Amino acid sequence: MADERASAEVVTFTSDLIRIDTTNRGGGDCQERPAAEYVAEQLAGAGLEPTMLERTKGRTNIVARVEGTDPSADALLVHGHLDVVPAEAADWSVPPFSGEIRDGVVWGRGAVDMKNMDAMILAVVRAWAREGVRPRRDVVIAFTADEEAGAEDGSGFLADKHAGLFEGCTEGVSESGAFTFHDGSGRQLYPIAAGERGTGWLKLTARGRAGHGSKVNRENAVTRLADAISRIGAYEWPLRLTPTVSGALTELAALYGVEPDLDDVDGLLEKLGPAATLVEATVRNSANPTMLDAGYKVNVIPGEAVAFVDGRYLAGHEKEFRATLDQLTGPDVAWEFHHQEVALQAPLDSPTYARMRAAVEEFAPEGHVVPYCMSGGTDAKQFARLGITGYGFAPLKLPEGFDYQALFHGVDERVPVEALHFGVRVLDRFLRTA
Repeated sequence: MADERASAEVVTFTSDLIRIDTTNRGGGDCQERPAAEYVAEQLAGAGLEPTMLERTKGRTNIVARVEGTDPSADALLVHGHLDVVPAEAADWSVPPFSGEIRDGVVWGRGAVDMKNMDAMILAVVRAWAREGVRPRRDVVIAFTADEEAGAEDGSGFLADKHAGLFEGCTEGVSESGAFTFHDGSGRQLYPIAAGERGTGWLKLTARGRAGHGSKVNRENAVTRLADAISRIGAYEWPLRLTPTVSGALTELAALYGVEPDLDDVDGLLEKLGPAATLVEATVRNSANPTMLDAGYKVNVIPGEAVAFVDGRYLAGHEKEFRATLDQLTGPDVAWEFHHQEVALQAPLDSPTYARMRAAVEEFAPEGHVVPYCMSGGTDAKQFARLGITGYGFAPLKLPEGFDYQALFHGVDERVPVEALHFGVRVLDRFLRTA
């Protein structure tokens, strides 16, 4: 098991990485290199030979391989991203890049998304080096750039241009899974991600006849766009269950002693109480209008109006998503993918999933492990191009009242020290047996 030094190091590494400002504002405005250099130093201290790779200057990725004892076994990818979303310091209780440790909590942007997991990975492989531990299968470690803005400089670049570094990898683990979810009635759930909805960010363009704002215009681009956006926003997407979501609903129903009626999913969700939030966002496709851009003067009708929509679709339902958008936008509004990534589905009956479950249950025997599908996406989408099946597994034991999911991209992002200690032990246990 990971030693006491690993428990101390994971806290130090989390704090140190937070203090390295890797804010990703999009459009290439980010520098992950200082964080990557820090990571490379820690990996070298564990006897590994990290490779630093850049598509764009300063947008640095790190890849290293820990050789396993069974050369015939498939390799496992463990990955985390180094960039973070922006933080407005005036809104925070502590400076967002202070990495301050106060009252047993590490504060700062990236504490949960996802410099905590980066720190766990470093702490585990360094503990292995001290103890002379080798995992059963090769473990490939990747720290990526640009996850928060499309991954073109990060996992996408690695998958497209450096696939050889991931030779033999068939499965991968990364963020957003194995955290404590308190249901309000004393139960502790540990959801492990075994799927992601696909990303379909859309650009809508309405064209019409430009003219004077004082005159009637039946070809008004703004009106056409507004009609399409209203239809999209009001549309009720039909229920669509993937194997992961069906598995989640079935296991939760058993846990709460209710009939697992998958023909009445909305009724079933009502019976699950707060636990329904783990699955309710992933029983349908979705499309939410988020940005509008039209016009340049109040008395001028523009000839063009543009909107952006955050669309998400479930595995196996991209075709339906496209057809529905064709219908909702209508003949006067064109749409295209502004950014698109695939939906993912991972098996629940794999040995790897079973070992993740066992690792959590060893250190949280009071907990209940359940599968779930992420409503958003991770770097696992890009690594899927290499045939790597992705799971979300970044273990944290959290106290009741600690709203982990709300802290993703939120104000006062933070992680308890004890949660990091738990994470190191569980991750170490899983990777040794994986």
